[in-house]
This record gives sequence, structure tokens and C-alpha cells, in this order.
Amino acid sequence: MLKIIDNLTDIRRRIADAEAEFNREPGSVKLIGVTKKQPMGKLKVVAEAQDDDEGEGGQGKGLRVFGENHLQEALAKQSRLKSLDIEWHFLGAIQSNKTEAIAKYFNWVQSIDRAKIALRLSEQRPADMDPINILLQVNVDDEDTKAGVAFEEIPMIANFIKDLPNVKLRGLMCIPAIRREFDEQREPFRKLHEAFEELKANGFPDLDTLSMGMSHDFEAAIAEGSNMVRIGAAIFGSSGI
Repeated sequence: MLKIIDNLTDIRRRIADAEAEFNREPGSVKLIGVTKKQPMGKLKVVAEAQDDDEGEGGQGKGLRVFGENHLQEALAKQSRLKSLDIEWHFLGAIQSNKTEAIAKYFNWVQSIDRAKIALRLSEQRPADMDPINILLQVNVDDEDTKAGVAFEEIPMIANFIKDLPNVKLRGLMCIPAIRREFDEQREPFRKLHEAFEELKANGFPDLDTLSMGMSHDFEAAIAEGSNMVRIGAAIFGSSGI
């Protein structure tokens, strides 16, 4: 289990190196630990380590920002870690019958691809909670098998969300097809960054989040403007409960 902390330290070093190499502000890229199908023991290691002595750059050794794809699995983990102050991100596909629980138990939803889902989250967000932060998931490769809105649909859905009272649109997210070469990895991230800047320039100046990059390509994402990366296997190893 201690290797997980070493992995986390290494990922933070690589993020910092990429920030420096591509002229990004130090500490500007937020790390999300993707914990789907990971056992509770691994989550506890990194969550409890956050209270240890500070690591490099003034950050704790651990992490308390987790991303989950499956609701029931996430709710079970949240119940067992409820004594800790954890920021939870929902990353998976959303069925209409799951929106009430997601609205109640998550801080962020990164996988909005339908106006209907954003509306349900707004309607079902508890009145005593802050608006839920949401990202539009964009299908950057126009793949039939991938979730996400098409580039041309972004303004329409964003404008619909704009008037919803209990959700806050923060930016865009993508999950590109796997590419092996660094320059090829940068292409879809560049396209999403351009769409992000265009949306900001056309009525959404307060957008602040580009969630791009996973274990195999996060450095290319940082090169193209990502300020939120979602890392699972490179921290926690192979999954499996």
C-alpha cells in the first residue's frame, strides 16, 4: 500500500514538470484520483495520508479528491469515508433514475451530455447545498461508441444550463481515443481548448475548468491547457474489487 503514496508523489512531480515545461502556472493543474473498482483499502491510504506532514510544494502526501464512475460503488465508499472531508466527482454515464442521488452526494459532475440530465440535477440538488459544479463532456473524436456532445452542440446546451439555478457550468471535459505518440495525443486536447475559449468569448467568461488527461496522456493534456487531470491506474495500480 505504501507504493501508492510513492506513485502519487511521482504523479505530482510529473504534473509539476509538465507545468514548467509548457509555461503553465505552478500548481495550476488539479489532480483527481480515479478510484472506480479500487478497493477501500487503497482509498483510505491516500485519504488518511492527507493529514500527514506536508509533502513537496506544501501539499499533503495524500489526496482527498476522488472520481467515481458507478453510483452504487461510489455511495458505498462515501459511507465508509464520511468522517473525512473528500471532494467527490462523478465521471460516468448518467441514467435519469440516478440523478437524485448524484445531485445529493457529489460536488462535481463531469459527464453531462444531455440538457435533460443537467435539468434534473438542478431540480434535485438539495436546497441547503451549493450549486453542483458541472462539466460538459465533449465527444472530441466523434466516436459512435463514446458519450459526449458534438462540438456544434456545445453552445446550445451551455445556454440551456446557464439559466438553471442549482448547477454551475464550470467548463468542458473529454475522453479521447487512445493515441500513443505525444504529438497525436495533443490534437484532441487542442480542439477542446479551442472550443473552451470560443465558449468563454461568447457569453461564458467565467468558465475556468478544462478536465483533460488520464494516466497515459495527461502530460499532453497539460501542454494543451488542461487544469484538471484524472489519474487512476498510475496512482492506484490495476483495479478490481
